[in-house]
Amino acid sequence: MSNPEVSAGAKAGRRVGRRVGRLIGRVLQRLQPPERLPHLLPRPEEEAAVMDCALYVRGSRQPGHPSFADAYAAARRRRNGFVWLGLFEPTSAQFTAIAELVGVDEATAGKTLAVDRRPAIERCGDVTVLTLRTARYVEHAELTATSEVVDTGAVTLLIGRHFVVSVRHGGAGALADVRARLQQRPALLGLGPWAVAYAVIERMVEVYHDVATHVEQDVEKLEETAFLRDGGCDVQQIYQLKRELLEFKRAVLPLRQPLRRMTDPSSDVPPALRQYFQDAHGRLNQVVERIGSYNELLDSILQARLAQVGLDQNNDMRKIAAWAAIAAVPTAIAGIYGMNFDHMPELHWRYGYGLVAAIMACAMVTLHRLFRKSGWL
Repeated sequence: MSNPEVSAGAKAGRRVGRRVGRLIGRVLQRLQPPERLPHLLPRPEEEAAVMDCALYVRGSRQPGHPSFADAYAAARRRRNGFVWLGLFEPTSAQFTAIAELVGVDEATAGKTLAVDRRPAIERCGDVTVLTLRTARYVEHAELTATSEVVDTGAVTLLIGRHFVVSVRHGGAGALADVRARLQQRPALLGLGPWAVAYAVIERMVEVYHDVATHVEQDVEKLEETAFLRDGGCDVQQIYQLKRELLEFKRAVLPLRQPLRRMTDPSSDVPPALRQYFQDAHGRLNQVVERIGSYNELLDSILQARLAQVGLDQNNDMRKIAAWAAIAAVPTAIAGIYGMNFDHMPELHWRYGYGLVAAIMACAMVTLHRLFRKSGWL
């Protein structure tokens, strides 16, 4: 028979051995090389696309510069915490690890990296994908047939319970100022990841208004020079500005529907933020109305300019016809007397040449005065 005391000691020893083994396993796991921990230690090429990464708890940015994996893990342990990761033109390989970490499938990741998407909002599992179009006014000395007036890009936001990932493409729409301004509003930032979405939309709408103001100045300049006979605008310049305005319209107009959905009570937006999105929707409608008025004004300028071009062409044709009629008088007379017939009146008269020349001159002067009086010359 076995000794009970020995059996109890053996069991206790085995328990201690298992605990020591688990402890050693944890230590060895922490000592593993970086390639064994792809989600915890970011690669240098991944860091190149990261503009900023911060952990926010109750509207306050936490100190340090953690990796997204560490910040996301810390945010999930906090009830009022979330992480905001800002990326600029990441490659597919750079974005894959982040997408896997937040539970985004391959199709959604592909949509996030698309550059030419229209503004839209859609739900993909537990993640909301919000796509915005950025805009920037391009300064130019004068408007030409090839001038770039509005430069557009894209910003896609992946919004989850404890994270926001912003992916930006293009030179327009930098979000550093948005982050700085939002961090100065801890009460708003404390409302969670959707506060970041509102701050980005608010900034986009502000930029839309600025771009619309500059475009308005270009339209006014075209309007001032449209009817100048010397140095007036060309039809190509009007077409170019209309094309740039159309590109701007494609960036602004489709955003109304996503904003309207975010103000709906059934949306995922916290109730405290819906009024903010409602205000942004109202300001966006103002930009849409301004763009519509500029487009109508450009249509009027274009029609007026085309009518003026047609009128100028008609005036040129009348001038050509008038001078042709004046030149036809001596041509007709010279043609008749150049037929070299023997029996023609006044061929041998001493004063015939002077009389014919005087008749031609009087006829030409008379026709010139008549055309000037009628406005053809």
